[in-house]
Amino acid sequence: MIFFKLIHLLSVLIWVGGMFFAYVVLRPAAVEILEPPQRLRLWDSVFRRFFGWVWPTIGALLASGLYMIYSGLTGTHVHIMLTLGLAMIAVYCYVFFACYRPLHAHVAGERWKEAAAQLGRIRKLVGINLALGLLTVSVALAGIYGF
Repeated sequence: MIFFKLIHLLSVLIWVGGMFFAYVVLRPAAVEILEPPQRLRLWDSVFRRFFGWVWPTIGALLASGLYMIYSGLTGTHVHIMLTLGLAMIAVYCYVFFACYRPLHAHVAGERWKEAAAQLGRIRKLVGINLALGLLTVSVALAGIYGF
C-alpha cells in the first residue's frame, strides 16, 4: 500500500505543484518581461511539456487511488477527494482539447489575438483547477489528521 500512496503523492505534487508554479510564478514574470508573441510562444512550449507530464500523472492518480479504495481505504474524505479529482480531470481535459489545441494552432499560425483569447481561457481554468487541487490536498490532510 505504501508504494501506491507514494505514487499518489508524487503525482499530486507534479500536477498541483506545476499549476502553482505556472500560475503564481511564471505567468506574472512572463507578463512583466515578454511581449505578447513571445509570451504566447513561451506558453505554447510550457504547456506542451507540462501536459506531457499531466497525462501520465492522471493515470497514476487514478490507478493508485482506485487501488487504495479497492484495498479498503475508506472514509468520507476519500470520496470527496475522488469527486474533486474527477472534477479536476474534467477541467484538464477541457483545457487540453478545447483550449490548448486551438492555442497551439493559433500560435503556429501567428494569429496572436486568437491565441491570446485561448490563453486567457486557460488561465482562468488553471486557476479553478489549482483551487480544486489545493482543496483536495486539504481534504486529504483533514481526513488523515482529523481536523
